[in-house]
Amino acid sequence: MKKQTNININFLPILVILALLVIWQLISYFQIVPTFMLPSPVNVVKAFITDFPLLMKNAGVTLLEAFWGLLIGVIGGVLIAIIMDLFNPLYKAVYPLLVLSQTVPAVAIAPLLILWFGYGMLPKIVLITITTFFPVAVEMLTGFRATDPDLIHLMKTMGASKWKLYYYVKFPNSLNHFFSSLKISVSYAIVSAVISEWVGGFSGLGVYMTRVMKAYAYDKMFAVIFLISALSLLLIWLVTLIQHKVMPWEAVKK
Repeated sequence: MKKQTNININFLPILVILALLVIWQLISYFQIVPTFMLPSPVNVVKAFITDFPLLMKNAGVTLLEAFWGLLIGVIGGVLIAIIMDLFNPLYKAVYPLLVLSQTVPAVAIAPLLILWFGYGMLPKIVLITITTFFPVAVEMLTGFRATDPDLIHLMKTMGASKWKLYYYVKFPNSLNHFFSSLKISVSYAIVSAVISEWVGGFSGLGVYMTRVMKAYAYDKMFAVIFLISALSLLLIWLVTLIQHKVMPWEAVKK
């Protein structure tokens, strides 16, 4: 009975989405909002199919930017977390600066990066790195410092070095924190890539979005918005899948 209830609950979001799509279609059909301003879901799907090759080409560029920016951001976030965990004075000096760096909107940084690094892929990767490393750094540091002190003391009495302490105790204890931050970072990576492409670029979903917006092709605009959302959800799902493979006991708990 409980399993059946869980299945029904899992279907609720799908039912809500279907209901919203029906309402949207009716609003468009009865011209409550002009079609050129709010194209129907049917028209959006048609636009997606028509421009599918172009969308995939631009999506490939955006995903490539997101991959490199995310990779550098994750590695940088883990390294910064380790350094702050090892040296408490450095933590007190650097942590406020990390928090301060996140108060500046990505939209404000993007034009500066374009001016400094040009219209190529580099400024996009830099912006994605800036926006993705913070969640990883903070969550990993939280995981390191949440490790059981008795376990750390036990490892030290057994002669474990600092790196063995991280390998056998602190990293395993921080896996949950790591994957939680990674789910946030992958969504940030796609959004940051699109924002940087808005400001300046030759290809990518952000560039495509700017062009169709200037052409008042709102059906294509909605198509690319849904594609960006789908890519973010797909990446989050992939991270969850990897988490279940790396941490099978978490899947059993659920």
